[in-house]
Amino acid sequence: MLGAIIGDIIGSIYEWDNLKTKDFEIFNSKSFFTDDSVMTCAVAQGLMNSNLNDEEDTRFQIIKQMLELGRQYPNCGYGGMFRQWLFDQNQAPYNSYGNGSAMRVSPVAWMSDDLEIVLRLAKNSAEVTHNHPDGIKGAQAVAAAIFMARQKKSINEIKDFIQKNYYILNFTLAEIRDTYEFDETCAGTVPQAIVAFIEAESFEDAIRNAISIGGDSDTLAAITGSIAEAYYGIPENLREMALAKLDDRLRRIVIDFEKH
Repeated sequence: MLGAIIGDIIGSIYEWDNLKTKDFEIFNSKSFFTDDSVMTCAVAQGLMNSNLNDEEDTRFQIIKQMLELGRQYPNCGYGGMFRQWLFDQNQAPYNSYGNGSAMRVSPVAWMSDDLEIVLRLAKNSAEVTHNHPDGIKGAQAVAAAIFMARQKKSINEIKDFIQKNYYILNFTLAEIRDTYEFDETCAGTVPQAIVAFIEAESFEDAIRNAISIGGDSDTLAAITGSIAEAYYGIPENLREMALAKLDDRLRRIVIDFEKH
């Protein structure tokens, strides 16, 4: 999950000031964590508190942590519909197919060595808000990619699985870089983020790839980073940067999850 947080932090300053290059300062004093990191931590804490064999309890604990953490960070960049859900009296899912389900899903891929369980947990984490089939699809695709990377599958094996089950990845970043624009949907974010991982040569290169196409930079880089973490590991300097950017509450969740 820390890979998602690193991507979020590095991409935070480029979401509304897009780059179309891989040549940028990876450490920037102005970067910050956004809702992507907060909700990733909420899912992680919810999973740690859950009976993972009980889908109702899993959803309940994830919602509980989303509310507890989310309301403590009211100004970290939530989308309009999610903000309404967060501060409403009734937390009913609202049929979203936005990329929020994919950017927060990474912790589920570390909870089991059984792909079927991981995909179920991805569905559970998504459907509390993003219960549209495309919202669930995006979360499951990212969780599957992370899981396969954890299992030391090759990049080609990961790509083939995603194409067979979720998205066609028949483009390169070079082909879309000039024309790709901001897109908050899973369908318009997840395939691009996965290709950014596929074309990478290292964890840092994956983050640079994701940010280099513009668009929803923090979320693209969060998704890419979550997969790249499982495949490459995280350089110590980037780990230290991210933990320093988090506050004590979020940092503790990350550390507790890594020990879980």
